[in-house]
Amino acid sequence: MALDLAEYENKAREAVKLFWGNREAARLKQLESGKADQGERAGVTAGKNMNGFLQLVADLAEANGLTDATILQDGRVLTLPGYFRPTKLWDLLILRKGHLVAALEFKSQVGPSFGNNFNNRTEEAIGTAVDLWTAYREGAFGEQPRPFVGWLMLLEDAPASRAPVRDRSPHFPVFQDFQNASYAERYNVLCKKLVQEQLYSSACILTSPRTAANTGDFAEMSDMTGLRTFVTELAGHLAAEAARA
Repeated sequence: MALDLAEYENKAREAVKLFWGNREAARLKQLESGKADQGERAGVTAGKNMNGFLQLVADLAEANGLTDATILQDGRVLTLPGYFRPTKLWDLLILRKGHLVAALEFKSQVGPSFGNNFNNRTEEAIGTAVDLWTAYREGAFGEQPRPFVGWLMLLEDAPASRAPVRDRSPHFPVFQDFQNASYAERYNVLCKKLVQEQLYSSACILTSPRTAANTGDFAEMSDMTGLRTFVTELAGHLAAEAARA
């Protein structure tokens, strides 16, 4: 069956609307209770903001023949063993016949602070992947084919995320692709390198303005790091897993 990419772009728009809608609903709820968090935390603490993207992946698994797979999206059952640490809690796991088919992380970042959060997200993404692949090498998941490991970031499209950023590196020059790059461009570079270094099977960066709560509008930074590539790579992996039966 041919992959209908337009269908999954529509699902992504619904996921974006859910993201912004959930953030606003959480903020209003906390304001009504009189216990609102400081700053942007009011829209984060609900914890369900990226659920639309999790459902997109679950739909993709079913459409590609993994009707007998177990798709985990909530709770401690999302825990996998690590190598440098005992365990890691993922955002979505796909298991089938005792094998790990896929492990995915879905992250988001909104303003006004992009700098420190970008560095934290970068370190987290790299560390998570290195830990998983080392555990895989050491047999933590038994003898099985390599799982799909995915990372998707939804970034607020805002003046501060699009503006060029200068870095201070007094001893050695910063790599050219980071010089004067905005935070959105830095995430694009990050996603490309995560895949080039084989830390992730696919890595995706989407940008979306707050006004997308009604429209679901989002934009991509490049073909390599866009939604279509992410969905296509994952669909191919899931179909190959289904064919093994």
